[in-house]
Amino acid sequence: MLGRSLLTQFDAVTFDEHTLPFVDTVEKARDVVAQINRAGQSAGSRPLVFSTLVNADVSAIVATANGLHLDLFDVFIAPMEEELGVRSTHTVGRSHSVNDLMNYHRRIEAINYSLSHDDGLSVRDLSDADIILIGVSRSGKTPTCLYLALQFGIRAANYPLLPEDLGANGLPAPLKHVRPRLFGLTIAPDRLQRIRSERKPGSRYAQLSSCQREVREAEALMRQEGIPYLDVSTKSIEEIATTILHRANLVRHLY
Repeated sequence: MLGRSLLTQFDAVTFDEHTLPFVDTVEKARDVVAQINRAGQSAGSRPLVFSTLVNADVSAIVATANGLHLDLFDVFIAPMEEELGVRSTHTVGRSHSVNDLMNYHRRIEAINYSLSHDDGLSVRDLSDADIILIGVSRSGKTPTCLYLALQFGIRAANYPLLPEDLGANGLPAPLKHVRPRLFGLTIAPDRLQRIRSERKPGSRYAQLSSCQREVREAEALMRQEGIPYLDVSTKSIEEIATTILHRANLVRHLY
């Protein structure tokens, strides 16, 4: 993720990205070197190699590849060791260890909760949600909920605002007792039309007029009820989830 963030700063260059996980033996490291060298020969330029290899022997082998080797652990760990006056453990897999049972179970429980409370599938236990996303159909509620659960351990439910709900001049009954937990997503009607047309081309559901009316009425309802909402038209799922995390003052349970 850090490597990808760095690459985005060079928008004049098109990168061909390859991820090589679990490089934890000398044999695998040698195979990686061969892959990097072949990629460089094929592209006619030296690859950029971002690594987070804890094993010194493995890292040393990868560093022999014909590319710019950027050891992200070495960049940060060495100065931290000097500042703290202690050696790091150099333990492989520590950041995502299944041995951390509390985090593991929290993640699984949050994912299961989001799946069982997706798209209004169940309205039981809504009061147990950390947050409940509302919005018109295809406004990005489901992927955002799953990302919040997977990355942050947040119990996120979502409920669609259907045309019949929007005409009722108030929140749907299942949402009235959980109003403080509600957060809305909205989207530009033309963007919504393109998304819906991919799902149900030529349908009334995908007509621009339907999209315009639903978005307009959904936003009016959220303003009326004092529900904060976010325009997701040009935002990635990562951006949406992180913005919600901060605007809704949610407590992140996973790192």
